[in-house]
Amino acid sequence: MASLWSYWRHGGMPKQKFDTVGGMSTYASELTKRNPTAALTADGADTGTLRIDLTWRMRASSDFDRAARPSLWRHPLSVFKPAEVQGHSQGLANVDFDLACLYELKSGAKGVVQSLGGLVGDFNDPPYLKLSGDDRFGSASGESIYVNLDKKDEFKRLLVFVYVYDGVPAFARADVVVTLVAADGKNIEIGLTDRSTQARSCAVALIEPHKGHLVARREVRYVYGFQSEIDRLYGWGMSWGRGRKPSRLRA
Repeated sequence: MASLWSYWRHGGMPKQKFDTVGGMSTYASELTKRNPTAALTADGADTGTLRIDLTWRMRASSDFDRAARPSLWRHPLSVFKPAEVQGHSQGLANVDFDLACLYELKSGAKGVVQSLGGLVGDFNDPPYLKLSGDDRFGSASGESIYVNLDKKDEFKRLLVFVYVYDGVPAFARADVVVTLVAADGKNIEIGLTDRSTQARSCAVALIEPHKGHLVARREVRYVYGFQSEIDRLYGWGMSWGRGRKPSRLRA
């Protein structure tokens, strides 16, 4: 399926592409400033699972600073390196983008699902969100948050965000895409294209109920701090402290 992610990896970005997989029509669309919202559930497709995926790759230095391109005379083998390797060779190999989600339930419960602190959530019990995987290299398998749509009426609001856990701020040097994969096969992509050089976190999408369905709105708002600053920006009102990743994230 053609997508914003495949465009950044291989070139050519259509606004919308349709495919048929196993007899089911699926498609990818992009949320933009001009078209910032999309329904995640619809009549007949409002149960099951919503999957939120994070994929990213470091770009070659030539993509963001042609003057910094290594000389082929001095580094002749660099022409054979893929873009990801070239990007990581610029002292950014330790960058670690992470996917997370602030939640507020209609019961009043608030919290966050994230790898930091091992707060992976629960799919069948509150908060009805589960983080799986912790990709530290931006591979296609990435990391995902699963949302239990059978409990969609329990959600007051969800805020999907991405943060740099380790390494220097690198949003300006990376191609980062968050994809919302709906139960009916619809793929809604949000590219973090409004890059900020020093930002360490980015609020990506706000998901709220509207007329009985869940609707996603593109945010792409960068902050220079971490979770507590995103909390203040959206008024979650939680207390924050220092946290660390567990040595192994439970699936």
